[in-house]
Amino acid sequence: MFDRRQLLSIAVQGAALAGLPAMAEKPAANRNQSDLAEFGIVNVRSFGALGDGRAIDSPAINRAIDAAAAAGGGTVYFPAGIYASYSIRLKSHISLFLDQGATILAASTPLEGTIGGGYDTAEPQGEWEPYQDYGHNHWHNSLIWGEGIHDFSIVGSGLIWGKGLTRNHLSDKNLPASSKPGVGNKAIALKNCHNVILRDFSILEAGWFGILATGVDNLTIDNLKIDTNRDGMDIDCCRNVRVSNCTVNSPYDDGICPKSSYALGYARPTENLTITNCFVTGSYEVGSVLNGTWKRMPDAFSPDATGRIKCGTESNGGFRNVTISNCVFEHSRGFALETVDGALCEDITFVGVTMRGTLNSPMFLRLGSRMRGPVGASVGTLKRVIISNVTSYGAVQLPSILSGVPGHPIEDVKISDVYLHQIGGADDPGAKFHVPEAEGEYPEPTMFGTLPATGFFIRHVRNLEMSNIEIAVEKADQRPALTLVDVDGADFFRVRVPRESTSRAFRLSQVGSFRVFGSQFVRDQESAHVDDNAT
Repeated sequence: MFDRRQLLSIAVQGAALAGLPAMAEKPAANRNQSDLAEFGIVNVRSFGALGDGRAIDSPAINRAIDAAAAAGGGTVYFPAGIYASYSIRLKSHISLFLDQGATILAASTPLEGTIGGGYDTAEPQGEWEPYQDYGHNHWHNSLIWGEGIHDFSIVGSGLIWGKGLTRNHLSDKNLPASSKPGVGNKAIALKNCHNVILRDFSILEAGWFGILATGVDNLTIDNLKIDTNRDGMDIDCCRNVRVSNCTVNSPYDDGICPKSSYALGYARPTENLTITNCFVTGSYEVGSVLNGTWKRMPDAFSPDATGRIKCGTESNGGFRNVTISNCVFEHSRGFALETVDGALCEDITFVGVTMRGTLNSPMFLRLGSRMRGPVGASVGTLKRVIISNVTSYGAVQLPSILSGVPGHPIEDVKISDVYLHQIGGADDPGAKFHVPEAEGEYPEPTMFGTLPATGFFIRHVRNLEMSNIEIAVEKADQRPALTLVDVDGADFFRVRVPRESTSRAFRLSQVGSFRVFGSQFVRDQESAHVDDNAT
C-alpha cells in the first residue's frame, strides 16, 4: 500500500511525463480543488492565471499555492505561457512545476506613486544589517520567496526571467532602488528552510541574485542554467548542500558563491557542501548562453568580468567540509577561498578543475582581518586545504596567491598535480617585493597590485606541501616562479619552472624548514632557515 505522500510523488512524475492529460481533459469549471484531491496537482490557469505576458498572474499563482497547501501539499503546474508576476510566496509541501515553454516573468515595478502592487516589501532587519550588503539582509522583496518552510521544490524545464528586477541597492539604470517599497531584486530567495530541491529550470537576468539561500539545510540545486546580470547563486549559512551539473554565466558578478554572513543575526557556517560538474564563466553576453549564440563580451570588458566560484567575501560563520570538483572555469576570475571576518575555514578540497583564460589569480586563498561584524571577534583560521589535479591555461600576470596576515598564517595546505600556464611577460624581477599587507581590505587578488612571482606568491603560511607542479609562461617573465615570505615548513617535490625565463625559481624571505628535491631544472636544497635568498 502507498501512503498519500508516495501517491503524490507518483502523480507528479506521471504529470511530468504525460503533460497532465487527465487534467487537460476536464472542463475548467470542474478543476481546482477536485483536481488536487484526485491528482495532487493544480493548474495555475484554473485559478485565473492567463499566461499572456501582460496580465499580472501572481495573485492567481498564490491562490493555487494556498489551495495546494491547504490540502496538505501538491504540485502547482505552469503550462506553456508567460506568467508576469510580482512576489510568489512558497509554502511547505509544494512543488512548482514549470513545463517546457512556461516562463515566470518578473513584472516591471509599478510607477512611483502608484497605490498597491509591486513586489513584497523588504522585511525589517536588526542591528546586524550593516555587516553585509543590503541584498543579503532581505528575502521578501523577490520574485519567488519562502521563509521558515520545508519540503518543497521548483522543478521543470521552464524559465524564470527576472526582467523587472533591479541589480543594486542604489538606482539601476531605469529601475528604482531595491530598498523602495514595491521593488524586487532577487529571482529566488529562501530563508531558514529545509528539504529543498531546485532542478532543471533556467534563470535569465535575475537581478541581484539568481538564488539567495540563507540558513537552508538539505538543499539540492541540480541541472540549472543561469544566465544573469549579477550573482548566479549565493549559498549563505547553509548546511548539507549539493550543487551539481549547473551552467552559470555571470559576467558582472560571481557565478557560484558560498557565503557565511551575519544576515541571520548570528554567525552560522556553511558546511557539508559539494559543488560538482559545473561550468562557470564571465565571458558571454547575458542571455547568449541560454539562446545558444554564445556571444562574447567585448575584449575591453575582460578586466571587469567575474563569473567564478568564490567562498566569501562574507565569512562571519566560516566554511567547513567543502568539496569543489570536476568544474570548468572559462574566461572568469579564478577560484577564491576567503575568510576575513573572524571565522574558521577548514577542511576544503578543490579537485579536478580546468580553467581557461583566467582573468586574475587562478587560485586565491586569503586569511584576512577585515572583521566586518560584531565587535570583539578574533581573526579566524584557514587550514587543511587540498588542491589537486588542476589545469589553468592563459591566465594573466597575477600568480596564484596564498596569503595570511602577520601572526595568523594559513595552515596545512597540500597542492599537487597542478599545471599553470600564465601569460607572463613581466620585465622586472624585483618589482614590489615588499608587498603591502592590506590586512583589513576587501579581499580580491588585485588588492596587492603587481606581485613578485610568476606562478605562486605565498606569504604567512605554515606547513605547505607542493608536488608535481609545473609553471609555464607564454612570454619570458623575469620574476621568480615562486616567492615565499614568512613561511614555516615548505616542502616541494617535482617542480618545473619556465626555462624561457632568466629569473630564479624561488625567492625566499623568512622561510623555515624549506626543502625542494626531485625537480628537473631546480637543484635539490634543504635549509633550516632562510632570511632572504634565491634558488
